Amino acid sequence: MYRCSSCGRSYTESADSPWRCACGHALDFAERPTPPATPPELDRDAGLWAFEELLAVDRQVTLGEGWTPLVEAPDRDAEYKLDWLFPTGSFKDRGATATISQALELGVDRVVEDSSGNAGAAIATYAARAGIDAEIFVPASAKPGKLRAIERTGATVRKIEGSRQDVTDACIAAVEGDETDAWYASHAWNPAFFEGTATMACEIGAQRGWTAPDVLVTPLGHGTLFLGASRGFSRLKEAGWIEEMPRLYGIQAAGSAPIAAARHGSDRSTEKNDLADGIQIQKPARREQLLTAIEQTGGDAIAVGADRTEEVYDQLHRQGLYTEPTCAVAPAGLDVLRDRGEIAPGEDVVVALTGSGLKT
Repeated sequence: MYRCSSCGRSYTESADSPWRCACGHALDFAERPTPPATPPELDRDAGLWAFEELLAVDRQVTLGEGWTPLVEAPDRDAEYKLDWLFPTGSFKDRGATATISQALELGVDRVVEDSSGNAGAAIATYAARAGIDAEIFVPASAKPGKLRAIERTGATVRKIEGSRQDVTDACIAAVEGDETDAWYASHAWNPAFFEGTATMACEIGAQRGWTAPDVLVTPLGHGTLFLGASRGFSRLKEAGWIEEMPRLYGIQAAGSAPIAAARHGSDRSTEKNDLADGIQIQKPARREQLLTAIEQTGGDAIAVGADRTEEVYDQLHRQGLYTEPTCAVAPAGLDVLRDRGEIAPGEDVVVALTGSGLKT
């Protein structure tokens, strides 16, 4: 069963269920499994599906994704979660394995998605693995490496001129019109995707002996990792596997920072940060849920500019961390937050690095 947290409407889980509520808000699973009182012995060979009993989706298709390394970042007195080390080179595989598993469970034979590249590659790859046809809407300006990753799966690629929002609008128009009968496997709207991204928090908890960090910092566009992490840590706390939730900080690209603007009245930076192409989102699908997660954890959202992003991007590469540019906003944001005193010296911090430089 799906439920809208805004108006309370419920919908039966099926291939014909609406992709969003009649009120316009996103849907989530109404129920999820009850975990045991203590963490079980985890089968790491199962990848992120080692946490299946915490999730509202059953495993149907997997490429062994998950258990990305947690490594020291001594220059920032933090740890990096290397969440680009996945089959398609980004954390979006977490959501894709869950979303396509849900599609198989529902008997879906064709999916459609809109993406700046990474989510499209993930959905296309897992759809190919599952034997499901895929159509991916992308910006005409998307990086060639990301387009090739989608095209090589055999998925249909639809290049859309204009902004990232124009891509989403074109995809939604196709889903709602007569152009396609595909299931909307959206990383922003589909509730299964967030079941997958919740496993990052589960892994961090397990890797740290079932203790949560004081702070988690992630890039923030549609907020699929940010919100998934919030849900994952919340489930661990509810289950009694960890004692406290971390404060969650989402780092946005200047010029595309609606959550930071909602928090602070305006984007503090006047610089447009197109370098972080993976988070150019002006209208996050789950805006209110993101703001609630920030409020409930005592975190925040801020924006960083292109110059600082590029500086940190180069720094990461010199440290052997071959990420894409979008990843750099997270450590850059950590630096800003420390400078402002919002994250104190000595606090226990994890920073998510989310996409591989091999596609850029």
